Amino acid sequence: MRRFMASFLIVVGTLPSLVAADGDGSTLPFPPTPTESVTKPRLEDSTMKWPAAVKRLSDDAPNILIVMLDDVGFGVSETFGGEIKTPTFDKLAKEGIAYNAFHTCSICSPTRASLLTGRNHTRIGSGTIAERAIAFDGYTGIIPKSAATVAEVLKHYGYHTSAFGKWHNTPAVEITAMGPKDHWPNHYGFEHFYGFLGGETSQWEPRLTRNFDAIEPPKNDPEYHLTVDMADQALAWLDNHQAFSPDKPFMMYWAPGGVHGPHHIFPEWADKYKGKFDDGWDEYRKRVHARQLEMGIIPPGTKLTERDDTLEAWDDIPEDQRAFQTRLMELFAGFLEHTDVQVGRVIDGLEQRGLRDNTLVFYIFGDNGSSSEGQRGSVSELLAQNNIPNTIEQQLDALEKIGGLEALGTSATDNIYHAGWAWAGSTPFKGTKLLGAYFGGTRNPMVVSWPAKIKPDRKLRNQFHHVIDIAPTVYELLDIKPPSVVNGIQQIPIDGVSLAYTFGDADAAGQKQTQFFDNNGSRAIYEDGWLACAFGPFIPWNTPASVPRIAAWDSATDEWELYDLRTDFSQANDLSKTNPAKLAEMKHKFMQLAEDNKDFPIGAGNWLRLHPEDRVKTNYTNWTFSQTTRRMPEFAAPGIGRQSTEVTLDVEIGDKASGVLYAVGGSGGGLTVFMDEGHLVYEYNMMIIENYSLKSAKPLSAGEHTITISTDIEGPGKAGVADVRVDGESIGKATIARTVPAAFSATESFDVGIDLGSPVSRAYHDRRPFAFDGKISKMTVQLK
Repeated sequence: MRRFMASFLIVVGTLPSLVAADGDGSTLPFPPTPTESVTKPRLEDSTMKWPAAVKRLSDDAPNILIVMLDDVGFGVSETFGGEIKTPTFDKLAKEGIAYNAFHTCSICSPTRASLLTGRNHTRIGSGTIAERAIAFDGYTGIIPKSAATVAEVLKHYGYHTSAFGKWHNTPAVEITAMGPKDHWPNHYGFEHFYGFLGGETSQWEPRLTRNFDAIEPPKNDPEYHLTVDMADQALAWLDNHQAFSPDKPFMMYWAPGGVHGPHHIFPEWADKYKGKFDDGWDEYRKRVHARQLEMGIIPPGTKLTERDDTLEAWDDIPEDQRAFQTRLMELFAGFLEHTDVQVGRVIDGLEQRGLRDNTLVFYIFGDNGSSSEGQRGSVSELLAQNNIPNTIEQQLDALEKIGGLEALGTSATDNIYHAGWAWAGSTPFKGTKLLGAYFGGTRNPMVVSWPAKIKPDRKLRNQFHHVIDIAPTVYELLDIKPPSVVNGIQQIPIDGVSLAYTFGDADAAGQKQTQFFDNNGSRAIYEDGWLACAFGPFIPWNTPASVPRIAAWDSATDEWELYDLRTDFSQANDLSKTNPAKLAEMKHKFMQLAEDNKDFPIGAGNWLRLHPEDRVKTNYTNWTFSQTTRRMPEFAAPGIGRQSTEVTLDVEIGDKASGVLYAVGGSGGGLTVFMDEGHLVYEYNMMIIENYSLKSAKPLSAGEHTITISTDIEGPGKAGVADVRVDGESIGKATIARTVPAAFSATESFDVGIDLGSPVSRAYHDRRPFAFDGKISKMTVQLK
């Protein structure tokens, strides 16, 4: 024993020499600091001393709050000449500095990944949204651990970190109770997360996650709204921070679902804007353009760009449809103002806690331009994502059945406005969200406020910058060296350039020379005041028409445009014909950047529009579920309603049994099988505009039964037939004229024995979540 102890002591004694000095931050985490204790065989001969705390940041290291709204264009906020009140954005602009040449990736997941890592979107596998991920290196939908987020880095320096709201950077098939969860926010540096993991969710019945656990919002609470909840949760987290770690700085990423569709808002907020948009989007653009010139938001002489020929004029809208179109815009406006007011509650909370003065706030007004995914106005916005053709007449007929205009903005609809309003929201630019070629998709206002260090200055910063520049700005301000190794993984270089040089000098020469953009083949390159771009094959405001265009498209033959941004702020004067040499030079540089950033093949984001069978999915072909199966994401669940399946349920019921046997999707579209007063009901909600259902003629008797739903679907989006049987006997067949090819929803789930979230069927809307009052012994699903 004495010999073993001696050997052991020699090993321990050598450990301090194996531990490097504290480190310069090039490798994270920092090496542990050895204790100064002296250990001897006997306790009375030993001394204990904790190591001194290592100070890695200055005493005045700021708190950091990054706010980013969703789907808001350049010409929306009153602060930038728009017509929607945004009191918090306006307040922060007056207390800080504002930018009119700040850029995003023109689409959700890529912008978020780039913001958090400081790298170009395709370099980090985020060339498209997580749900459209495909097996090309730049489009996998997975942020690699070789691109550590700013939250991960700051956490190692002693910051406490939190994220609230929309995440949208986790593979769609991994958002299950079983994960894997290494691509969730908590594994990207955020110690606390509260929000939703997908691209959108209902504001009334959001699909919430707290850290690693699915949670439910209050049931049937008329006062509940997700954005309010987000502000409440952020303030509660700040209270914990003040109680438990008041000497530490914090980083908070606050990214609401507002104002991505569905545009859900209390009617009194929308009513503030009644009548304000009655003259339509064309007139709105004229007014806003004039105001932007008057306010100095855009340079003198900036032209108002023309409406694309494929986009409807307001005068093209029939008189009897205009109330529908204006109400959709009023709801958007109310939703945006309400969202900005919740940002204000967080800012006020900082002030009330004495934290505001030394909090650096980046308020990014949109992760891309305004969204034209509403097409011609919609009560169910995923119609566009599914490329499902429809008419306004169908929309209005469906709306009338669920309550008319008063139903808009409620849990009965997943409404989103006409693409014309999105185009108007991008004033003075061309294009909308989903276009990388035009600033209508990529240019978003930003305000930076830091009372302790940034002097208020009303002079706009017009240096060209991008979301990849936020992380390096933070690193520079904190004197942090971007690490080369994090958690044992070699890091890829940061692409961004710090914009801290603009904080004290509005006229400083821009330090960003080059930036590339690509989204669905709509692409551009900026270099030293020039921009070359190509529209690409995808028309955001007409997705059904885009599919044949994509099928016939050859990126090598695209027509490119050329703009001198030094004299043409709005991309109004195409110089491609007069300066072909410059255009050729820019196109060549784009291809170099695209290859370096793993952007090949160009237009890869369109792959699933041509090959929906290649969507992200699990490898399973059969499943066994219990009555407790809940919150299974649609992308991980069986393709019920999209594919040919056979579902079998062994149930035990009492007299007049009621409740949901299983459901997938939500009020915007889905499939549900339920019992109602003993009757068995099958219902296919085809994105609100169509409904196919079957109800048993007689109630089922009390006792044990085997229910089988055998569905045959001809192909993605094609017609189908569901044969419903009880104990082997058919009670009827439901013929479905067309099915949903991609997904019913973004974050609604598959549930057994209940319909969580927004209800698929209006039949039990007032009884939601309509839990089954019988017993489901077993449920199996088999793909045919």
